[in-house]
Amino acid sequence: MKTSFFGTALVLGLLSAIGPFAIDMYLPALPSIGQSLGASMGAVQASLMAFFIALGIGQIIYGPVSDMVGRKAPLYFGLVLFAVASVGCALAPDIHTLVVLRFIQGLGACAGMVVPRAVVRDLHTGHDAARLMSLLMLVFSVSPILAPLAGSVLIETVGWRSVFWAVTVAAVLGLILLATSLPETRPAEERVNSSVGSALAAYGVLLRDKHFLGLVFIGAFGISSFFAYLANSSFVLIDHYGLTPRQYSIAFAANAASFIGISQFTGKLSAKFGLVRLVKFAVVGYAAMMTLLLAVNLAGVERLDVMIAMMFIGYGFLGLVVPTTAVLALEEHGEIAGTASALMGTLQFVTGAVVMAVTGVLADGTARPMIAGIAGSAIVAFVFARITLRGHGHSKEAQHA
Repeated sequence: MKTSFFGTALVLGLLSAIGPFAIDMYLPALPSIGQSLGASMGAVQASLMAFFIALGIGQIIYGPVSDMVGRKAPLYFGLVLFAVASVGCALAPDIHTLVVLRFIQGLGACAGMVVPRAVVRDLHTGHDAARLMSLLMLVFSVSPILAPLAGSVLIETVGWRSVFWAVTVAAVLGLILLATSLPETRPAEERVNSSVGSALAAYGVLLRDKHFLGLVFIGAFGISSFFAYLANSSFVLIDHYGLTPRQYSIAFAANAASFIGISQFTGKLSAKFGLVRLVKFAVVGYAAMMTLLLAVNLAGVERLDVMIAMMFIGYGFLGLVVPTTAVLALEEHGEIAGTASALMGTLQFVTGAVVMAVTGVLADGTARPMIAGIAGSAIVAFVFARITLRGHGHSKEAQHA
């Protein structure tokens, strides 16, 4: 089965978006879930955090398995598990049951997070990989841009449980798409040397690769700033600033559109300047804007329009950081792309869960703890970039791109 470049990006992007769809549609429902189930803000946030922790833990298993048995089988398993858990979430009688089922739902969703990145590495490297990754993110953008709006409409008209029925339908559609439109990109002859032992050895190699880990953590703390926004924005914008769920979803979509829109320049910019130089430039802009946002807030300026505008610019820079660091991290590990993608995803989501937990503990109903978590993550990403990419401006990765 032959699939076009854009066709591959479309299929991989839609499969990757199913898990985030279950996050982004869910965000406007957080206050409603607390009221419906008689749960505190912390308990409701725990259901979101459980999903993220499962995404991190599950990836470390799916990656090596996809190296051993091929890319499609783990995707089938993950989508089925996700669909079953989604039905359970729709019927959950209390917050504790919902938290457990969200964890199981996350274990299913993470297959769609790790395997598509490995498929990109199966097919391409360098500039072509960056181009495909950015196209994948363009399709992936359907979730953070449209899902909160769709979720808010469902919540206002039918109730928060309808969100989980909607993601169940999305999982079923994903299974159909997987069966009909995605070829196997890891043929049997390439799986011969893949086993549990080789996976453990591969993790050992990756954990000793400081350059790989540095690139992973640049992306991890970049994504963590978005996770801090995910976990707190509905409470801040709806409860503190008084937005309706629909107005919140529009504000959320604006930042997501910036992130995804700018990421589409990754391919052209990396071809012209090289992946490493692009990361160095983008991470400086990202950290500077988010640090300035914190300084403005500490100075007493708490206007919603100012916060959204500055985040719009900052997350635009982040849209260049995430795909480029992912491509660079996987560049030298094509033989174990599934395992490398899994470790990258696990470290990024665990980092994100920790940042979410810290901002959740510090939450006081205002925007400041959320902004502090965003700015702190951006600064750490900048530090990792300075350390990891020092002297790599003309590396073979950049030349290859």
